[in-house]
Amino acid sequence: MSTRDISEDRKKVVVIGGGFAGLNFVKHLDSEHFDVTLIDKNNYHSFPPLFYQVASSGLDPASICFPLRRELRKRHNTRVNFNMGEVESIDTSARIVHTPLDDIPYDILVVAAGTTNNFFNMNYLAKSVYTIKSTSEALRCRNDILALLERAAIAPTSAERRKLLNFVVIGGGPTGVEIAGAIGEMKRYVLPREYPTISQDELTITIVEGSDRLLRTMSEDASKSALESLKSLLVNVKLGVNMKEYSPENSCVTLADDSKLDASMVIWTAGVTATPFAWDDGKGESDKDTPAFIGHGGRLKTDASCQVEGLPDVYALGDIAIMTGDPDFPMGHPQLAQVALQQGKRLALNLTARERGKESKVKPFRYNDKGSMATVGRNRAVVDLKHLHFHGFSAWLVWMFIHLISILGMRNKITVLINWIWAYFNYSTSLRLLIHPSRYPLSDDLRFFTESTEDKKE
Repeated sequence: MSTRDISEDRKKVVVIGGGFAGLNFVKHLDSEHFDVTLIDKNNYHSFPPLFYQVASSGLDPASICFPLRRELRKRHNTRVNFNMGEVESIDTSARIVHTPLDDIPYDILVVAAGTTNNFFNMNYLAKSVYTIKSTSEALRCRNDILALLERAAIAPTSAERRKLLNFVVIGGGPTGVEIAGAIGEMKRYVLPREYPTISQDELTITIVEGSDRLLRTMSEDASKSALESLKSLLVNVKLGVNMKEYSPENSCVTLADDSKLDASMVIWTAGVTATPFAWDDGKGESDKDTPAFIGHGGRLKTDASCQVEGLPDVYALGDIAIMTGDPDFPMGHPQLAQVALQQGKRLALNLTARERGKESKVKPFRYNDKGSMATVGRNRAVVDLKHLHFHGFSAWLVWMFIHLISILGMRNKITVLINWIWAYFNYSTSLRLLIHPSRYPLSDDLRFFTESTEDKKE
């Protein structure tokens, strides 16, 4: 456990996940009454809404990531310990969280591990498509986009260049629209300046969405505006059709209507599922049946207090939780950052109030929907508020402001702002650097930190 002094009088709180929900929970919890251990597989907090900008060379990854230890040190939470590791299993009977390097006991467990990619039973896609659910995934996407451009720049024929530069984005939600728009801006503005040997019509971007419109969780006005903006950035849009199959060997995507798309790179943004854990109830039945508290999309069912159904002193926050008790959201809350932030704060205040003996201050969670937004590129964004919908330049300014103030760290805010201002006026950036990490040497002592989850399973 921690080298810090731990009092038997204070409850041990273990938080899994240092994202929006977990970190906001820790910030608002009164550490005078609790000893807290925060577990995360990374030693930094990242800002997922801007992963697509890392993937498209718009931002440096360090600009949207912030060291967790520094953030925890800034707070008055002097009894917060950080444990870098990936949770392998949770024993709810013995109240222990198991990681590859440690067994961590708890009195109260808060699960805020977020989501991972959902390939809808096409599990082979995990090794053949690009995803942008993490900083490392966004970096891999960026490197290979640049590598394809560099290869195409020296290709001797137009046919070879066209074969290398077919980008297909699967999923027309905010992330899909944003990454398609970012690559569209590269096609329209960057190619003529930095890759003069590549013609614009040799690079194609196609976004595929299974429903009848883009941004289906937003208003129809937002969907229409996003569609128009993508077309202005030379992006092809296919609506009402799903991907049926992808063959990386043939660089081909087959759609549900049996039509085919050439695809040198497929970027998957079509869905998410809750981060899975092995749950052990002490009866040895964890591997036989899906626990009753796991609901749609692998999310943990919770009541209005964020407690997981049937598990005393176990709570779930953010994207990994599904609360059906809110009358305004009977099917569960949207998997958005603002839900995670609000739930983290509410649970922290409730637990602190209970520990102080002030039950009157314990309140059920009620989501305050502040609206949603997405950007398609420079001067192109859509914003949905409760009674107001707008798009274009004003929406883009609002989008920039909200995202800028939400990033942790003043240095990061300034760096992002400078990058945005510089890119706005000349579309030039020093971030289009193709830097491949060295694989060797590998240290056995550090293998848990250097291997991916997929590598460990193999």
